[in-house]
Amino acid sequence: MAQDNSVSIVGNLTREPELRFTPSGQATATFGIAVNRTWTDRQSQERRESTSFFDVVCWGTLAENAATSLARGTRVVVTGRLDQRSWETQEGDKRSKVEITAEEIAPSLRWATVQVTRNERRAPENANGDTHTMHEPAYHRPAPEAAPAAYSPGHDDEEPF
Repeated sequence: MAQDNSVSIVGNLTREPELRFTPSGQATATFGIAVNRTWTDRQSQERRESTSFFDVVCWGTLAENAATSLARGTRVVVTGRLDQRSWETQEGDKRSKVEITAEEIAPSLRWATVQVTRNERRAPENANGDTHTMHEPAYHRPAPEAAPAAYSPGHDDEEPF
């Protein structure tokens, strides 16, 4: 039986993406996401809220696009895998953390709209080390549709920020 390690979360960026490059030139970006959960306490009938914080790391073009496109407060959908990192501090203490390594990041369209701009795709290098640009057709968004007249947002449709 194969192991499956995938996670999807929806939340708001808690800090600007920080873009760095490895010594070999590979882009990596890190940022935090806050995920809010609300419920009604059955005993007191009071509304309760809990917030969980997650660190996200992404690599390559995804990292560069995230650093260019996202800002603190942006509501996003992140799909990826859970990874555990371990290290030792200068004092010799062992530390570890679990973070999400993103495979896909998308803006949430529940309370916002976006303008999609496609990046040029680069083909892999050939034997001579040359690359060429591959052009793809532009994406055309259909016109937005109005919500049905009977639509009534529930309590979970409140704006998160």
